[in-house]
Amino acid sequence: MSKYDIIVLGSGPGGYVTAIRASQLGFKTAIIEKESLGGVCLNWGCIPTKALLKSAQVFEYLKHAEDYGLKVKDAEHDFDAVVKRSRGVAEGMSKGVQFLMKKNKIDVIEGFGKLKPGKKIDVDGTEYSADNIIIATGARSRELPSLPQDGKKVIGYREAMTLEKQPKKMIVVGSGAIGVEFAHFYNTMGTEVTIVEYLPNIVPVEDEDVSKQLERSFKKSGIKIMTSAEVTSVDTSGEGVKATVKTKKGEEQLEADIILSAVGIKTNIENIGLEDVGIVVDRDKILVNDFYQTNIPGYFAIGDVTPGPALAHVASAEGILCVEKLAGEHVQPLDYGNIPGCTYCSPEVASVGLTEKQAKDKGFDIKVGKFPFSASGKAKAAGSADGFVKVIFDAKYGEWLGCHMIGAGVTDMIAEAVLGRKLETTGHEVLKTVHPHPTMSEAVMEAVADAYDEVIHL
Repeated sequence: MSKYDIIVLGSGPGGYVTAIRASQLGFKTAIIEKESLGGVCLNWGCIPTKALLKSAQVFEYLKHAEDYGLKVKDAEHDFDAVVKRSRGVAEGMSKGVQFLMKKNKIDVIEGFGKLKPGKKIDVDGTEYSADNIIIATGARSRELPSLPQDGKKVIGYREAMTLEKQPKKMIVVGSGAIGVEFAHFYNTMGTEVTIVEYLPNIVPVEDEDVSKQLERSFKKSGIKIMTSAEVTSVDTSGEGVKATVKTKKGEEQLEADIILSAVGIKTNIENIGLEDVGIVVDRDKILVNDFYQTNIPGYFAIGDVTPGPALAHVASAEGILCVEKLAGEHVQPLDYGNIPGCTYCSPEVASVGLTEKQAKDKGFDIKVGKFPFSASGKAKAAGSADGFVKVIFDAKYGEWLGCHMIGAGVTDMIAEAVLGRKLETTGHEVLKTVHPHPTMSEAVMEAVADAYDEVIHL
């Protein structure tokens, strides 16, 4: 039996990052993967979707070239080539993870791993043991009883990335990050898209002002949006698919070639031996302490299988924290109140901290500032005037409670707010920090100035 200090089960952005950090700290490390190194994020999630969205962005530029004083005749897209490029990017990244495993002397064990008591894992009949086992098996597309996926007419995110033929009409059920990103991609490519969202606002976890702005932008681009609506049944017996949608006004029938179900995720915790070991699970999540220890000593869990936000960067941070604690380093628990969220549709959405409603509900006396990109010289010059930056501060102490952005490139801008909040900066400190001009990022300073009644360009 092969013996290790640490075995990581799953090689997504939580698992492979954990394995690398463990190796750096001197642990003899192995990682188990049943499919492709890099997990869903590199192969079927974050990375290939961004490749698709980049193709959509370039195509959008070509279609609107005349807005920039340029002429492009008969711009066309090759759907198969767009998908092929996306898969090529994903494959390249997966190979990069293979290189990192070799570089860091991490043993890669291919196969399906099942936990055993006594800190052991069985991989397709071969047993391995470790002082510590870290579960990082991630999640997959969740299925609703009223919306069973057949992989052809009712699909999840995997199939949405590799369709053989571009659909003429698509219904997207759910308007979280996955839903709105694919809605934007297919709409830009020329598919007629309808979004069906159960809650009153699209991207419902975001600040309400952001949700309303994205809805306006999407409708302007031709996407139909139905909120406070629920798909109650689907009929796939015909050539396409028919969906019965329950709304406040009554039932409505929608027809399309394909339905994309983007209603959340389901953790990959079945058949991995949790019951055999006695690891406690609650509502589809493995329960852990602040340093990701389960109720059974020697077994840990990170990423989507635990109760925290199901985000790649969260899984990576949790894994690093977990092994650094095992190495005896002095570490602090992760601050889940300062996790940035990013959505890569167009316009992009990025946020961190409390929404305005959450801040009010918590009893804060707040200062709110908002700066529209329509007043930004850089945004206007770039032809990207949609959106704004919104900031929320505690009026008494100047604490930066939340930051919410919608616009071009805001997923790269949000880090300023995350770092500022980590360093416990105040509104006045942000305001007196010189921001470069002309940039999109100076909108952060301008929004803060608006909160303190000192805004110049609005």
